[in-house]
Amino acid sequence: MAKKQKKHTKKNIKKQLKKKKLVLKKTKKTMRKVIAKRVKSKKRITLSAEKAGAEKYADAGPRDIRVVNIVVSTSLEHDIPLEKMAATLSNTEYNPEQFPGLVIRIKDPKTSALIFSSGKVVCTGARSMEKVHESIERIIESLKKIGIKIAITPKINIQNIVASGNIGMDLNLNVLAMKLDNTEYEPEQFPGLVYKLMEAKATFLLFSNGKVVCTGTKSEQEVHAALDKLVETLKAVK
Repeated sequence: MAKKQKKHTKKNIKKQLKKKKLVLKKTKKTMRKVIAKRVKSKKRITLSAEKAGAEKYADAGPRDIRVVNIVVSTSLEHDIPLEKMAATLSNTEYNPEQFPGLVIRIKDPKTSALIFSSGKVVCTGARSMEKVHESIERIIESLKKIGIKIAITPKINIQNIVASGNIGMDLNLNVLAMKLDNTEYEPEQFPGLVYKLMEAKATFLLFSNGKVVCTGTKSEQEVHAALDKLVETLKAVK
């Protein structure tokens, strides 16, 4: 009787092991199917997102961009006593131990400028060349208060123009970061994508809602030409 019971127990154990193996096989097959479906769905989502992005770029709405800052440099061709200027004018800041230039803030137009003892000036904050010229005139008028007369008409050189606006289309920054060269995109640190457009010698800061900031150009014509090239490049992304 004891021998029969042992044989019967062994048979039951073998049957249970077979069942477990079958269950494991079925589970593995099921898991493989589930994973395969998920991978396919992800591919479909990615492709549809890229397709949707391409369609959005193709149907771009009206775009608008405006100059928000012009940085210029010039020379007054006259030595400037910065210490006297700082002591006389209240709208100045001067700390030669930290920086050799004097900062002057102009209320109207709302701009600021760096003035060096050699007479060199860097002006920033103006939104048009008219306001740039007005700012330089205000500086010359301020110098008269300390006995400095500027006889020349300073030659103004544009160093950089910053423009901002909207290109009228939503942007998939992840796709652009993968498809375009000369890009920098770290969404964990900053929501914008930096794109250097070498053909236009301009750098763009792009946002997903279509807002852009353009820098590196030296005229309004160059700003609009760079924007046209940017839109053309974005439409070509597939």
